[in-house]
Amino acid sequence: MNRNYQMRLYMREHLPLYLFVSVLLVMGIVFGALMVNALSPGQKEEMARHVNSFLQIANQGSEFGGTNTLWDSFSLHLKWIGLIWILGLSVVGLPLIFVLDFLKGVLVGFSVGYLVGQLSWKGMLLAFVSIAPQNLIIIPALVLCSVGACAFSIYMVRNRFMQKRGALYPAFMKYTTTTIGMAVLLFLVALFEAYLSPSVIGWVAPMVTGQAG
Repeated sequence: MNRNYQMRLYMREHLPLYLFVSVLLVMGIVFGALMVNALSPGQKEEMARHVNSFLQIANQGSEFGGTNTLWDSFSLHLKWIGLIWILGLSVVGLPLIFVLDFLKGVLVGFSVGYLVGQLSWKGMLLAFVSIAPQNLIIIPALVLCSVGACAFSIYMVRNRFMQKRGALYPAFMKYTTTTIGMAVLLFLVALFEAYLSPSVIGWVAPMVTGQAG
């Protein structure tokens, strides 16, 4: 009960940060989707070849995913939140945390926008099974890590001005524990991307390529 109360108190205290980071991500998604219109015909054709090649592999039942995908995916997620954790340790890194949040939104928005723009409802279906599921967890985890980093960075500034250096360690441990918790969650996401997502994409691929039997 006490822990739940502390969690609610923490979220209420940092609500402006949660809203700001969430808005940044949404802005990034919208910006990324709009970026698709700025692609040249040659760039769109090149990307279309990559998407078609990937769909053909999935459609033929070829093996993809597995251990290599697991560690590649987890490594990418870990680097992302690890960088946020490091930036949270320095006040000067605070703006870069916001840049990373915006960039993540751009990547998601661009991917979804491209698939929908090029493949219409089929692209929406493909985005729904290949992009949406993991990002329903990745984005909230990123928000929690970013808010934790911002809150700790602001706390350090206040700590130095108020000269209460003894109170810094518990805040650091809470901040680090949150990041480690999100890393564990993102490992589960990587498991999904490596072992479950390929099967779902393989099931949808014939519908997208028009080869459903």
